[in-house]
Amino acid sequence: MSGFICAARAQSARLVLLALLCQFAAIQVMAQGISAQVEVPASQQAGPVLESVAPRDVAAQVRVDDIPPFGASLFAGGFSARQTTWLNPGYRVMPGDQITVRAWGALELDLVLPVDTQGNIFIPQVGPVQVRGVSAADLNRQVSSAIRQVYTDNVSVYTNLQGIQPVVVFVTGFVKSPGRYSGAPSDSVLNYLDQAGGIDVETGSFRDIRVTRQGRVIVRVDLYPFLLDGELPRLQFEEGDTIVVGRRGPMVAVSGDVARPHGYELTSMTESVDEVMRWLQLKPGVSHVLLRGIRDVGPFSTYVSLDEFHNTWLQGGDELFFSADRRSDTIVVQVEGSFEGPSRFSIPRDARLMELLDSIRVDPRSADVKSVSIRRRSVMVRQRDSLDESLRRLETAYLGASSATVDESKIRVEEAKLIQDFVKRARQLDVSGRLVVAQGGRVKDVGLQDGDVVTIPARSDSVLVSGEVLVPQAMVYQSGEGVEDYIQRAGGFTDRANTADILLARQSGEVVAADDVALRPGDEVLVLPEVPTKNLELAKTLSQIVYQIAVATKVALDL
Repeated sequence: MSGFICAARAQSARLVLLALLCQFAAIQVMAQGISAQVEVPASQQAGPVLESVAPRDVAAQVRVDDIPPFGASLFAGGFSARQTTWLNPGYRVMPGDQITVRAWGALELDLVLPVDTQGNIFIPQVGPVQVRGVSAADLNRQVSSAIRQVYTDNVSVYTNLQGIQPVVVFVTGFVKSPGRYSGAPSDSVLNYLDQAGGIDVETGSFRDIRVTRQGRVIVRVDLYPFLLDGELPRLQFEEGDTIVVGRRGPMVAVSGDVARPHGYELTSMTESVDEVMRWLQLKPGVSHVLLRGIRDVGPFSTYVSLDEFHNTWLQGGDELFFSADRRSDTIVVQVEGSFEGPSRFSIPRDARLMELLDSIRVDPRSADVKSVSIRRRSVMVRQRDSLDESLRRLETAYLGASSATVDESKIRVEEAKLIQDFVKRARQLDVSGRLVVAQGGRVKDVGLQDGDVVTIPARSDSVLVSGEVLVPQAMVYQSGEGVEDYIQRAGGFTDRANTADILLARQSGEVVAADDVALRPGDEVLVLPEVPTKNLELAKTLSQIVYQIAVATKVALDL
């Protein structure tokens, strides 16, 4: 907390540096002092499984006008690109259609006959035959029956609806381009709506579409059943029919743990939840819903379980935010390193580390059970955020500083290049998220969280030397040798080495100053770089951030 208070009061470059120092002290305690204060609060031990997502804050940003209506992408397809070679068997013959009639035996015919305005075709030696309104499937039977009334014996008949007369249909209402559009009588309402540019998603209704003929509504179309189940009323258009898209009805905004946020149109000002739930696709685990809206008494909101929600009625303008807000009784923890058996465990939510370790088989000759550590997502996030904040403050403090003289300005330019390159490389590093639970040969019993990765390292007979040495390498551990001996065996320090800042990274994740503890097998010696600047404040700040990076990533970042 003290780091954040100091940062809030920084008003100059010197105070910003002081804020970084304060923040660094807090981060150092977090990264390795997590081991010193490893008694994690109970609120953090529970883990992040299906936690409440503060739906009130999220849903407050979700409005009906902020998300597309259900079906908004419907007319991105190709409804108007219809095939004319196939006719629906239910198509009914209309004036202007062309019918092929072939007969053999007692009567020889091979003609293409038009349907006249009275709905007849004229067959020589037979006379007019009424075919208007006859379905394509029944056409052959109708014509054969008429011919056999004259030629009762030894005649065979074949008919085929060869060509159909296009019709012109008016499309109006809340569509993008109202007008007159031609198509086949058997085309669906979607073909004509598509030619008109589709429904206006801002104002048009997907549930109130009327087809009128001579001033009378012959069918009403609701596109929601089509969007989910492919159900669409089948009708045959005639010349002069009109498709009218009504005004968009009351809407309900749905977001949260759903397949896609959408606005759903109600068929009346109030509608039961069960009706609306038919159109939704919830994600697995959804347990609660936040309902916000306006009623006669004014604005209201309620947060209920799905079971309670089913007894609710919705109203236009309501906002629904679904969330998976039911905590699981178990968590999943992964184990890595030197052990026997499965690598993942489903354990009770209140399980602790020692309980898990007691159930894992290890070979004490190959596993270093005294250096167990935990990689935890929440620690990783905190390390990443703290490092990013330190880098941001570094840029703010030094890249925006003014210069009093020309010489000082040149120095500032060089320092700016150094800082920008350093910050760019530092932001690309991956923090470990390592929670240190082993200290002084003892493993502390901490609560586990969902997603934890427990590391049981293998025993090591080597010491790794990295950072600012001439030949970074791993060497066999020799009892009685100190840090300086291994550095010399690695070729000694480079010209850029900071000989005063040498760290030891333990297999347990603990990072300590090399002159404070004895060297152990499996340790990594990190030789930090010297900061190449004469600006004492900048040098101190950079050195501290380098130390912070080494603690969080086990990398001695070169400046």
